Amino acid sequence: MKYLSEWDQWKRYSSKSWKRFLEKTHEMMTHLELWRKDIRSIEGKFGTGIRSYFSFLRFLVLLNLVMFLIIFLLVLLPVFLTKFKITNSTFVLIPFKDMDIQCTVYPVSSSGLIYFYSYIIDLLSGTGFLEETSLFYGHYTIDGVRFQNFTYDLPLAYLISTIAYLALSLLWIVKRSVEGFKINLIRSEENVQSYCNKIFAGWDFCITNRSMAELRHSSLRYELRADLEEERIRQKIAERTSEETVRIYSLRLLLNCVVLAVLAACFYAIYIATTFSQEHMKKEIDKMVFGENLLVLYLPSIVITLANFITPIIFTKIIRYEDYSPGFEVRLTILRCVFMRLATICVLVFTLGSKITSCDDVTCELCGYNQRLYPCWETQVGQEMYKLMIFDFIIILAVTLFVDFPRKLLVTYCSSWKLVQCWGQQEFAIPENVLGIVYGQTICWIGAFFSPLLPAIATVKLIVIFHVKELSLLYTCRPSPRQFRASNSNFFFLLVLLIGLCLAVIPLTISVSRIPSSKACGPFTNFNTTWDVIPSTVSTFPSSLQSLVHGITSEAFAVPFFMIICLIMFYFIALAGAHKRVVDQLREQLSLESRDKRYLIQKLTEAQKDTRNQVA
Repeated sequence: MKYLSEWDQWKRYSSKSWKRFLEKTHEMMTHLELWRKDIRSIEGKFGTGIRSYFSFLRFLVLLNLVMFLIIFLLVLLPVFLTKFKITNSTFVLIPFKDMDIQCTVYPVSSSGLIYFYSYIIDLLSGTGFLEETSLFYGHYTIDGVRFQNFTYDLPLAYLISTIAYLALSLLWIVKRSVEGFKINLIRSEENVQSYCNKIFAGWDFCITNRSMAELRHSSLRYELRADLEEERIRQKIAERTSEETVRIYSLRLLLNCVVLAVLAACFYAIYIATTFSQEHMKKEIDKMVFGENLLVLYLPSIVITLANFITPIIFTKIIRYEDYSPGFEVRLTILRCVFMRLATICVLVFTLGSKITSCDDVTCELCGYNQRLYPCWETQVGQEMYKLMIFDFIIILAVTLFVDFPRKLLVTYCSSWKLVQCWGQQEFAIPENVLGIVYGQTICWIGAFFSPLLPAIATVKLIVIFHVKELSLLYTCRPSPRQFRASNSNFFFLLVLLIGLCLAVIPLTISVSRIPSSKACGPFTNFNTTWDVIPSTVSTFPSSLQSLVHGITSEAFAVPFFMIICLIMFYFIALAGAHKRVVDQLREQLSLESRDKRYLIQKLTEAQKDTRNQVA
């Protein structure tokens, strides 16, 4: 330092101080992490694989909370400030344009004599009194909010909030995925080096608490077990004969045919249930008994939930006969369940879309959609997403309370019964639990446009699920006999979540850009489609700014931009390949140096023995 100039000394001192500040800030933030103590305890008792599930659940809680804050600030807050007279602002009503009066008819529920169970049906299905609240799209039938100095464009803000929460979800997931991918690259070393790193460099010497030390011991023990289990599977695969290889591949082919048959049966059942429900849900409540009405409203949700509950069990049983490693078993089971669960939402949305756009009368041709059955189709799609989320939450609680806990009691106090011995104690299945929350998150992404308060409901739901699953894990489940590696699981969980996000974008894009918006409700009644609010807003810009926007969105800009992006991508791919080759060469050099050291030590030992023999 004394040979540097004063400016260089100040820069180095500032750099060190800033790094120290960032380290202290990061250390303080780790203590403020949500459920930090609970997740550490779970890691010590059940391993890093199950810890990764609860960390993933915590991430989704924060994601849904941020999504709700975006929608609240852009859409709900201006409406609430005006509705409750908190600010000096007024609503700007949607100006009436030339449209057929039949398209603007939106029948509301009658206010006559209402049975008590009708409120229960409304609460579970989103109909009745809930349909006219801020929970659904149809409530926001205003053009804007006029403050003292400006007018807030609510239709534009509504669409921007949807784009914002989808973009934020994508960036956040990609960021965490990149971090997990880096960890996977770092930990992709040889097995012997992995064991050495865990045994000789895996301990955190900053731990001073005895309980935390025991948890760290348990975590390292579980990681070593996972490594040894994968090594055992690799050795078993290497020792297979040709007959065993042919037999196992034939068995896998047969079992995959069974998986495809199960998926096809589930998709067909969901299509039939959705069609039947949509055709019969328009009957009057007083013409049905309580159970019949609730069954018709919830029939698609019931069939989808049953399929989501049964198929993971089938897939878990099937994969045990396919003889894969524990980590690959988790990933393959999750992929199968992802395809099934997310495809069920696709079948439901496709069926609803076909019913909404099917025109069989004059009114449908005038409005562009089936106005007679779906006067406010966005609200009704939101009700379907709301029912899926509520029913999924009810099923999770019911299974935990009425299946897992009684099963634990039977195993504890009736262990001599043969049926109980065959059933055994509940094992915490990571693939099934991960798919459950990914499925719920996909519903939230799709439904947040049609039901703005759905992210808030999802946040509360995930918080309750965390504590319910934690209690179930601690008191009713046993540690899995097969160990899972957390580093690979974290990256794969985020990859599955990214697939769910991509799936959610498809129906939202079609709804916004292709299907005509409802003329009887919502902020987009004066636009042919929801996306038309963007060109309408751009047309109010100055001419120079309009030319810039049109130029950026034209093909003349898109094609060169795409080519440049492809060239940059190819450059980074080539750079990554070169780095990988350099890393492989360095590892080979380290291996050669270790062999040379071993050879020299062996020669030195032999020379010492010869010297001792000569002296003797």
